[in-house]
Amino acid sequence: MANHSIRETAAVALSLLDLTNLKDDCTDAQIVTLCARAQTPFGHSAAICIWPRFVAQARGILGADHPVKIATVVNFPAGDMEVADVAAETREAIADGADEIDLVIPYRALMVGNEQAVTDMVAAVRAECTGSTLLKVILETGELKDVALIKRASELAIAAGADFIKTSTGKVAVNATLEAADVMLRAVRESGRKIGFKPAGGIGSVADAALYLSLAETIMAPDWAMPSTFRFGASGLLDDILVVLSGGEPAKVAAASY
Repeated sequence: MANHSIRETAAVALSLLDLTNLKDDCTDAQIVTLCARAQTPFGHSAAICIWPRFVAQARGILGADHPVKIATVVNFPAGDMEVADVAAETREAIADGADEIDLVIPYRALMVGNEQAVTDMVAAVRAECTGSTLLKVILETGELKDVALIKRASELAIAAGADFIKTSTGKVAVNATLEAADVMLRAVRESGRKIGFKPAGGIGSVADAALYLSLAETIMAPDWAMPSTFRFGASGLLDDILVVLSGGEPAKVAAASY
């Protein structure tokens, strides 16, 4: 995004935003607010990302075929549920109106060498995501830490049917980093498939967003990032986007770097 103004970057970031509320104490009233905030005078976010228990409520608010998609999380945040339970959770969420499923892999199992656990989980949830339902697979890169392990997790998720690979739950000490993004984007490129990428957690400013968009442009292609290939998972990013688009002073970079 080197040749784009901060305002242009803000507009792009808005269109790629999964506006998120995954707070443990989230309320019905906050979901009403979230649905409203996702529709701004400057355009709408790509999606909202919420707990499964709020999906039916959000669908009732937004109605059918709304341009703001409803994403929800399964096997979240610990990634340690049984496959059958996660498949059932996914089925129920889709029945309630979810357009997109953000699945946490069993990353602790992967860390002790159990690749099959990842494959089985992603494949089972993929089987539930029929039609246009999008499957975004969360690797929890801040816990995996090792570059080779992040690369392998990316490969396993893609091979088992992920539509997107996502860095983080936002619930651990280290969430999205540019290092993890680099590894994951290269895995996407090497796969030769149309797979999306979603950095999540700790991205709070347009300046942060610009770093990730620039990286994606460098590794993939100019203008590769669009809602079908790139999302930001964030709760606070919208605030800075709106400041910038309203002509205000943007926040500084806070993104974790190499």
